[in-house]
Amino acid sequence: MRIPDLDLDLLRCFVAVAERGGFTAAGLALGLTQSAVSLKVKRLEDLLGKRVLARTSRSAALTRDGETLLAYARRILALNDEAVRRMVAPPVTGHLRLGVADHFIPRNLAPVLARFARTYPGLKLEVEVGRSHELRAAQTRGALDLVLGKRRDGDTDGIPIWTETIIWAGAAGWVAPEDRPLPLAMLPAGCMFRDRALAALARAGMAFEVVYTSASLLGVTAAAQAGFALTVLGRSGMPDGVVEIPGLPPLGHAEMCVFGEAGGSAAVVEPLVGFIRESLG
Repeated sequence: MRIPDLDLDLLRCFVAVAERGGFTAAGLALGLTQSAVSLKVKRLEDLLGKRVLARTSRSAALTRDGETLLAYARRILALNDEAVRRMVAPPVTGHLRLGVADHFIPRNLAPVLARFARTYPGLKLEVEVGRSHELRAAQTRGALDLVLGKRRDGDTDGIPIWTETIIWAGAAGWVAPEDRPLPLAMLPAGCMFRDRALAALARAGMAFEVVYTSASLLGVTAAAQAGFALTVLGRSGMPDGVVEIPGLPPLGHAEMCVFGEAGGSAAVVEPLVGFIRESLG
């Protein structure tokens, strides 16, 4: 039996549908019609002899085979894109000092930066992780070239990459105490997520108390994992050991952006911005 080769174009359509929850949204992202996307996914299913999506009138959900294929498809497409960039991208050399905010999808950013480093081996990438406003202050002083972080409410600086949903997070099975204020684990004053959370609780008339403060996102996450307090995270950066806690005031969304002008470092900055926007946006 001859094993068929997977078509990258069909895989890309499948991944777009899976990540966006439907054929119409995938078509908008890919510049195709809904029917064209549906046809490509059908061709993929015919090639594999398996259903990868369970279609309804409003959405498309992954089947069990589809869940398996999605993991492989992402790896195949990432490797393809890395190889093509390595072959066709113009040589990039230099030194880029990059500031990355704690909340900037901690689980996913490291692999993206690793792929970027492999694609542009002549570029020395120096990464500093911290809080958005502190990193932007360092950039203003000239200590950093580029910052990936949150844009505060009303701020118009930066290039948006995507919109992050902010959620309450705590240990599985966590129950709010009845006899004392809601215990919170937060980053220090000045954090946008902290400000947003405290303001939402105050508007709802809910008593709260910040019982754990850490300058590190890992610190406040550890407190939540231990069941000591609730914290606030971006949904895409949820680590193991915490779950989204319902029943609390909604916290809205935050714009995750690239801050920094290319200036004289355009040959270094622009490839990274384009790479991150394509990979994560």
